[in-house]
Amino acid sequence: EEALLAVSQQTDKPKVRNTLLGVRSKVMEGHTLADSLAEFPNSFPELYRATVAASEQSGHLDAVLERLADYTENREELRSRTLGALLYPVMLFVVCVAIVFFLLVSVVPKVVEVFRNSEAELPLLTQALIAGSDFMREYGVLLIVGIGVAFWLFSRWLRVESNRRRWHDLLLRLPLIGKIVRGSNTARFARTLSTLTASTVPVLEALRISGEVVTNLPMKAAVSDAAIRVREGAPIGKSLGQSRLFPPMMIHLISSGESSGELDTMLDRAAIHQERELDSILQAVVGLLGPIMILVMGGLVLVIVLAMLLPIFELNQLVK
Repeated sequence: EEALLAVSQQTDKPKVRNTLLGVRSKVMEGHTLADSLAEFPNSFPELYRATVAASEQSGHLDAVLERLADYTENREELRSRTLGALLYPVMLFVVCVAIVFFLLVSVVPKVVEVFRNSEAELPLLTQALIAGSDFMREYGVLLIVGIGVAFWLFSRWLRVESNRRRWHDLLLRLPLIGKIVRGSNTARFARTLSTLTASTVPVLEALRISGEVVTNLPMKAAVSDAAIRVREGAPIGKSLGQSRLFPPMMIHLISSGESSGELDTMLDRAAIHQERELDSILQAVVGLLGPIMILVMGGLVLVIVLAMLLPIFELNQLVK
């Protein structure tokens, strides 16, 4: 209770402080720490509650809490790296779209107005630019609203589990996106299962809880099917390998850990391997998307400039 009091005094957020004080009051009433954490399920997921409960029974609460802290830090670091890697290409795309929209709506109409009254036939590129500029000025707002409505309808469509499963299955089949989705889910699953097995949580319970951190529905279903086979006596590695959704390296490491009695160690290695592979993929993607987006933006601006300059070049030829 002194440790919980000290932790509650460290935070400046009232909600976190009240939660920790609520856990402390339950402990002082005689409840176990796991039962006290269960009173606040929104703050402490089942992973933490099951791990703490197993560690209280085994008498290794301090080591398990340290492992949980490492797990939380690693998962947060992986999430931060993933979001940070994707932020740069997304920002470049937004800037590219904003610049082209600004040029078509504000700059191009003022420049091409000179050519509208000309009796000479305008180049095809200039005519296309004028048509695009007119369309964006007249229907630009409707286009933005339509895109927003499309995203809203898509999010509503994804609320149906069967539709969401088909979408997740499509993501797994895409060349690069599928590798990122498979790698991130595998890393979370392996890290969670390693933490639970090292904390002496029963294997079936550990598989069930680890499956909850998997966000891709086909991979989550594969974990559930593997848990059924393990309940029937099959090895974990072989059960997970039947779906062919998890990387072969993780399957081999799990099988090796089962045969050597070091399952938690091998799962930790599998998680580290997947996190490193995911980092390398994201760095490569960011390294390619950045220059590609710059080239695309430069190409679009070049097309707009050429469309405005071609009539001027033709006028110069006529004068000569």
